[in-house]
Amino acid sequence: MATRQLPRLLKTLDPFRAPLRTRAIGSLVGDHTAKWMQDTRKKSPMELINEVPPLQVEGRIVACEGHSNPALGHPIEFICLDLEAPAVCKYCGLRYVQNHHH
Repeated sequence: MATRQLPRLLKTLDPFRAPLRTRAIGSLVGDHTAKWMQDTRKKSPMELINEVPPLQVEGRIVACEGHSNPALGHPIEFICLDLEAPAVCKYCGLRYVQNHHH
């Protein structure tokens, strides 16, 4: 009985056969993004995150969570601060530098 249902299951899992509802949501997001980008008064997310100065930390490794509330953050990203340039979190764009005590 399970083998009879296999072809139907495989059709539903085919990534190239996206359901109609998924395609409609994708175009809605694209339209919303295009409308948002037309308003030049608003800053882009990258411009907003670049306004935040690099955070100075004591150690060589920092754990970035994006937000103090886990529901609003991102997966923990461990970032090595061995280089002189600020290290950037790949999820949220926050920059970190090591505070050297000389």
